[in-house]
Amino acid sequence: MLPSLPGKSTVMHQTNAIIMNASEESIFEAAANLERWPTFLPHYRYIHYYQRGPVRNLVKMAAYRGFIPIAWVSEQIIDREHREIHFKHLKAWTKGMKVIWRFHRLPAGVHVEIVHDLSFRVPPLAPLAERIISGFFINSIAAQTLQYMKAYVEKK
Repeated sequence: MLPSLPGKSTVMHQTNAIIMNASEESIFEAAANLERWPTFLPHYRYIHYYQRGPVRNLVKMAAYRGFIPIAWVSEQIIDREHREIHFKHLKAWTKGMKVIWRFHRLPAGVHVEIVHDLSFRVPPLAPLAERIISGFFINSIAAQTLQYMKAYVEKK
């Protein structure tokens, strides 16, 4: 691996969050049930399961960023005890990225956040890769996911 440039970060950190007015349980279950995502998240093209289980799934996820189709393979871990959903990207440009969905009850609703962390494999390219991966793709898709999920759980 190449050394990082002085003063330049080789780690991408992106957080998207929203307040949803539904029960924490219904929000958590909607987020955990990937199979249903394409039915209420119109930017998701499909979810294909390679392995399926009650706690761990191996999936290919496909979405649109605007008109650009993207896809990636992830391991999903559903942690009901700690109310977190973990993803680890296993292939494509985001290989190694860790994603955590967290849910926190507040007086005004449930604070739902999606945190993306990625250590770039080629550190000198990190500034460019971060603008493309985080700024252009992740921020847009995660923001849409939260907005559409909010609409879905709040109308139930």
